[in-house]
Amino acid sequence: MPELPEVESLAVFLRERAVGRAFVRADITAISALKTYDPPVSALVGLLIDDVQRHGKFLDFSAQGVHLIIHLARAGWLRWRDEQSTTLVRPGKGPIALRTAFDDGSGFDLTEAGTQKKLAVYVVRDPAEVPGIARLGPEPFSLSIEEFGAILKKAGRVQLKGVLRNQSVIAGIGNAYSDEILHVAKMSPFKPASNLTDDDLQTLYDAMRSTLQDAVDRSAGLAVQDLKSEKKSGLRVHGRTGQKCPVCGDVVREVSFADSSLQYCATCQTGGKPLADRRLSKLLK
Repeated sequence: MPELPEVESLAVFLRERAVGRAFVRADITAISALKTYDPPVSALVGLLIDDVQRHGKFLDFSAQGVHLIIHLARAGWLRWRDEQSTTLVRPGKGPIALRTAFDDGSGFDLTEAGTQKKLAVYVVRDPAEVPGIARLGPEPFSLSIEEFGAILKKAGRVQLKGVLRNQSVIAGIGNAYSDEILHVAKMSPFKPASNLTDDDLQTLYDAMRSTLQDAVDRSAGLAVQDLKSEKKSGLRVHGRTGQKCPVCGDVVREVSFADSSLQYCATCQTGGKPLADRRLSKLLK
């Protein structure tokens, strides 16, 4: 799933190419992706794009008082074309969920792979009309360390992994970067959020900011089609089960859940103790 660094890079890429352009087409081809009906998608046609912004993991095309908002979910992606195809896409056929075209001939397709269709498209007059945006927590880079500490204290015994990836608590961090942040901080993903010393708090705060900033910097200026590979190549532990930890050389381990998994290094993060499966054992502190 694209997270803060990739969505930020997408927003910058699209801002440079789409602002000042007018929609000439906006065709929904996967009805399941469209979450709103007033205004209709057709209301975008003829409107000039004022800005492209990011809210957490959401992309927001602002066009003269109307907003096209996109959430790519786990398997969605945006494919930019300098010369957009004029072919009409048949609804329900293929991976394309939305096709747009602008007045200079460029445009983009939203695609989604797999059978779990979770990509979401909204057309609204105010971004706050999108439930996922309305309940977003603060952005990581806007948080002071005092505010971050208050968030963790309020979370109580909720595990750090869960706090970091909860969009209502902190916006933009998902499964991958929460693993990366905790590896940089050398903390267990299962450690209760309130069990941090002042030094721990500073370490985690710095790890969050540096990990995300590094990913943003690495993504800056890349073409859309290169963002996925750049993200994958820059990850230290996430998605690298069975490979060597780049810090200590121990094997990267995994804990699996019903619909996701986390990766970590036992030597770096848990004092050498492998974490038990959460479905079968109690929380390891």
